[in-house]
Parts: sequence; structure tokens; C-alpha cells
Amino acid sequence: MQALNKQLDFIIELDRLKGVYRQALVKSDKNRFENSAEHSWHITLTAQILHEYAVENVDISRVMSMLLIHDIVEIDAGDMFAFSDKAALEEQREKEMAALTRIFGLLPQEQFQKYKALWLEFEGAETIDARFAKAMDSVLPLLQNMRNEGGSWVKHNVKKSQVIKRNRYLEGLAPQLWLYVCQQIDFAVTQGWLLED
Repeated sequence: MQALNKQLDFIIELDRLKGVYRQALVKSDKNRFENSAEHSWHITLTAQILHEYAVENVDISRVMSMLLIHDIVEIDAGDMFAFSDKAALEEQREKEMAALTRIFGLLPQEQFQKYKALWLEFEGAETIDARFAKAMDSVLPLLQNMRNEGGSWVKHNVKKSQVIKRNRYLEGLAPQLWLYVCQQIDFAVTQGWLLED
């Protein structure tokens, strides 16, 4: 019963992710800000749909698990704009590590260790699964910004090189998607949605 209570406490805590808002706008809902729970769901489905484009063997079940948990730390740490400066991103990393321990620590020890390891694998982006998960976490905001005339890129004066760097995991892992992304980025520059370097 103690393990169940811990698991239920964790599940209830997850509800708070719905109140963490991102820079991405939901065009289909009057351009309101997207929340992190919606983002996690959306990229998980994106990965499931697009994993056939990976040229290496991707364990889609592991990828989906990474994507479902990767933003849970934002309950405590908040969302950080992907193109924030280096100092802000480093400070965010410290907040996320503390949040990882607190939030996943609500679970029984075995599950805590399992999900902590999965979260760290995602963040490290050294395995094929983690790189593909990172790629999906980057490609969806690109698609959203393209459908919203630049969206958060325009608002924050984002440069072409920043978006290329953010989507770099696709280059060797899913060449067809990488080509598509590069074409979209070039088009965004012609439209004035991204700044040319």
C-alpha cells in the first residue's frame, strides 16, 4: 500500500505540468500559449508517427517514455526558452536536477531510479533513442512556428543558425526529415521569420 500511495502522489503531482506554459503558440486555439503537458503528448505522437524515417534502429517505446517524462521537471523549474543565453540555460539545468530528485523521488525507489536514468539519458543525447527523442522535441516547435508565421522565432529574433543547431540530431539519424527541416528553415528566412546570420 505504501508503494501505491507514492505512485498516486506522483500521478497527482503531474497535473501541475498542465499549468506550465511555453513560448509556443497554439494557433488552433486563438494563439494561446501551449502548456508543457500538451507539448509532451504532442511530441510523443510525433515520434510515433515519424520514427519510420530514422535510418538507425530506434526503440520507439523507449523514445516515447523519454518524451512523456522529459518535461516533468518543469513543474518546479519552469519552462526555459530553447534559445535563451548560456548562463540562463546553465541555471535552468541546476533547477531541473533539483526538480528531478524531488518529483521523481515521490515514486518508490526502483521506479525513481528507472525514470531518473531515462531522463538523464534523454538529456545526455548520446544513445540513438535519446538523439531521436531530442530530434522530435526540436522538430515539433519548428513545425508549429512555420504554421504560425514564425511564432516565437519572430518574437525573440531567433537566427537561422540557432534553429539549424537545435535540429542537428536529425542530420545523420533521419536524413529525409533533416532535408525537410533545412528547406523549411530556408523558407522561414525568405519570409523574415528567422534572421540570416
